[in-house]
Amino acid sequence: MQKLDENALTRMLSTYRDPVATKKDVMNALRIYHGLQHRVEEYVFNDGSTKMLLNLHGTIPVKYKGNTYNIPICIWLMDTHPKNAPICYVKPTSEMRIKVSAYVDFNGKIYLPYLHDWNPKNADLLDLIQIMSVTFGEVPPVYSKGPDTTYQQPSYMPPTPATSTSYNPPYPTQQFTPYPVAGPGYNSYGQPTPGAAVPGYGMPYGMAGYPPAPGSIAGPTPSVNQGTGTITEEHIRVSLISAVEDKLKRRVQEKVNQCQAEVQTLKRTQQELNEGQVKIKEIMARLERDEKELTKSITVLKDKEKELERALESLDNVDSIDVDEAVTTTAPLYKQLLNAYAEEAAIEDATYFMGEALRSGVIDLEVFLKQIRQLSRKQFMLRALMQKCRQKAGFSA
Repeated sequence: MQKLDENALTRMLSTYRDPVATKKDVMNALRIYHGLQHRVEEYVFNDGSTKMLLNLHGTIPVKYKGNTYNIPICIWLMDTHPKNAPICYVKPTSEMRIKVSAYVDFNGKIYLPYLHDWNPKNADLLDLIQIMSVTFGEVPPVYSKGPDTTYQQPSYMPPTPATSTSYNPPYPTQQFTPYPVAGPGYNSYGQPTPGAAVPGYGMPYGMAGYPPAPGSIAGPTPSVNQGTGTITEEHIRVSLISAVEDKLKRRVQEKVNQCQAEVQTLKRTQQELNEGQVKIKEIMARLERDEKELTKSITVLKDKEKELERALESLDNVDSIDVDEAVTTTAPLYKQLLNAYAEEAAIEDATYFMGEALRSGVIDLEVFLKQIRQLSRKQFMLRALMQKCRQKAGFSA
């Protein structure tokens, strides 16, 4: 899976009419289907014109007869996306053949009601790929050629496999064959043109859009009266009823597949919403705990503020403060320790100022050394006294 580069994708969509909606649609699809990648390539339309378009190429998972296969596809996004439906193709590898059906023609182009009835307001790539996966699970678009399969293409109809015995479940690899251009009967954007006989759409009743797939059983067809050599009205009626029935069954199955894909999307959305609800509840509970702690802290701070205000009022009422009585101790031992510490700190200051006096030439070296010896001796005694007091009081030495 390639890492999504939003900036690169934005640059690729710079020529699109609605790059914001297209980018959102593409990223939603790529986050779910990791087998797809995006790139910009040149697309050739039916009239020979070309245009640089973004496409999603790779594989999508398809479940068929209990097994999951990776079907290679390519989805081309028009520069008017999401207003116009994308153009989709099956891209078989060298070991595959396209299985022509109501959903895929011999060029590999995909036909789905979802594409035909594309609605820009509620249609997106994620639902389209899900419908492809479900539809291809019912009617696989490709099959393995097999080592001994012979393949011939008549000039009057699209190619089909020779026999049904060579059919194997689709099993694609990552090697893709060249991409076909849009088939006949479509305009420059690959959309069906009015009145064109497009496979799967607009075909008259009684006319099959494609030859039967490998292993399939064709419906009843009008037979020639062996006695007169003519087709009776009964034969035509039976053929038309059979064609209508097959078409209705196919449309119903397509609707069922589409509804199933929509249900899966709704279930996944419901799961995401439930997970989001749990996270929101956890955040709310944490915020409530923080609010209670903040309320307690505010109460404590207000009490301390009142204490400070009372202390300031009491200080305002006092005329003068005795410095020696400003700090009091609870025991004589602590007072002795406090006095020793204060005196030792004073000796530190005296030593500093003696050095400054020597440097300034106020005193000579002999006087400096004499006074320093006396101060150092006294400082040593005070430090020893403080250590004894700390040991006696149970403090750390």
